[in-house]
Amino acid sequence: MGRKFHQRISGLYVVNKPVGISSMGAVKRVRWCAEGCKTGHAGTLDPLASGVLICCLGKATKLVDSLMGMTKVYETMIDLSAFTATDDAEAEREEVDVSVIPDQHAIDKSLQKFIGTIDQRPPAYSACKIDGQPAYKRARAGEKVEVKIKQVRIDNIECLSYEWPLLSIRVTCGKGTYIRSLARQIGEDLGTGGYLTALVRTAVGDYTLDQATSLDDVPEPLTEDMLIPVELPKK
Repeated sequence: MGRKFHQRISGLYVVNKPVGISSMGAVKRVRWCAEGCKTGHAGTLDPLASGVLICCLGKATKLVDSLMGMTKVYETMIDLSAFTATDDAEAEREEVDVSVIPDQHAIDKSLQKFIGTIDQRPPAYSACKIDGQPAYKRARAGEKVEVKIKQVRIDNIECLSYEWPLLSIRVTCGKGTYIRSLARQIGEDLGTGGYLTALVRTAVGDYTLDQATSLDDVPEPLTEDMLIPVELPKK
């Protein structure tokens, strides 16, 4: 039996969303621990991604839009030897015949091309709407999906490690950036493949992974003194 929603507590709670659960699945867990308090999140993470998920409780749900606009930091591993239909490890590999394996100089040169305001086509398997329906639903129904290109902001890309075919990078970016699409774009630029094998969001604004609580460790009941207090917008 569900719990009745209430507004007795208000604030933010940062969780480390694990791989294998949706962002809404994580929100439902926090809502349950908060005894049914209205709860939302400030930015979706794919089920195969982990990391910082800001949960907004009670009146703090009014801050969702402004929190979603904050700068985000991701660390990811890219496999350059293949593409996939989903741009991550959810779909089967489409092997690429790479004639010239890129060296570190080629990697660094390519990464620099994607810093700034760039055009990006979101993945076919994404929540972007096409005629009111999420693209991933159309793609899973067998439709050929082509999501419209949009502009996104990437502030920095740092190479953390590279040993063919695995490239690890840290990306600092603005709202709406798809790291899966970035992996594909880097591969296309290098003349290789490019899909994500792992993705972790390490920060959203000033909220970092160090502050995040494992979803299994969210206390029950979750009380207001455990939340991060926030200033609500004035009416």
